[in-house]
Amino acid sequence: MVFGAALFRLQAAPDVLGEFPFQYREGLLWIEVNLAQSERPLNFLLDTGTGVSVINLATAKCIGLKLGQEVPVHGVETLLTGYWQHGLAAKVAGLELPHEVLAVDLEKLSRSCEQRVDGLVGADFFRGRVVQIDFDAQKIRVLKREPAGKAGETLPLRVRPCGMCLPISVNGLKRQWVRLDTGCATALQWVTSEVKPEPRARQMAIGLAEVSIPQTKTTLGVRGQEFENVPTGLHEAAIFPGEAGLLGNGLLSRFSSVTINAKAGRVTLEKHHVGQ
Repeated sequence: MVFGAALFRLQAAPDVLGEFPFQYREGLLWIEVNLAQSERPLNFLLDTGTGVSVINLATAKCIGLKLGQEVPVHGVETLLTGYWQHGLAAKVAGLELPHEVLAVDLEKLSRSCEQRVDGLVGADFFRGRVVQIDFDAQKIRVLKREPAGKAGETLPLRVRPCGMCLPISVNGLKRQWVRLDTGCATALQWVTSEVKPEPRARQMAIGLAEVSIPQTKTTLGVRGQEFENVPTGLHEAAIFPGEAGLLGNGLLSRFSSVTINAKAGRVTLEKHHVGQ
């Protein structure tokens, strides 16, 4: 009987096309990336909020990459210059990363972290794939299909050229679409002019821009589940056009795993088991 149950679990398990570890530190997902041009593994962040993958401009110059076509890069309240890199041979645990990346100055981000940020694995890695972020095991898995029989909340996912969005409600208001952003260490960055910040509550934004953001606490609804007293940064203007903010790791890490099915246009947030 025990053998039969184990066999059933084995047969029901999804096909794992690839798996690699991450470290969850400073509210961010750190992974090691191997580049043909580098003798040492590079420190990248898994950042679904970035439309395309990025290599730090300083790292690109250090390992001898030639800068390609110059393009403007829009960040959070900032505009930077990027350079296309084509045919980059980057891998993590044998899985190929996007071959076209942007070389962008990430030095401000590096200075705000405990170690150097050599690059970002962006939303382009997720397109056409089923990717599971397992916060419990600290593993990233690329799956052939979604896991069956998981207890969680499944939401629609809008895959845009610049990122991915899912619907949430804040303070009981109507549903709004926010960016699914694993490059955001906080729980929620919300675009609204109706909520006033708490007195003297501000927080520095860590990323491409160093800006001071007014803070408050909100009640956040994710399909059938509510989270109270969620630390929330307030923005009067849209961070990205047509989006109501960013949903970051401060909230996503409260789930056991996040499965992003960009092929089917949905995301599943699996709840922690009782007692965890």
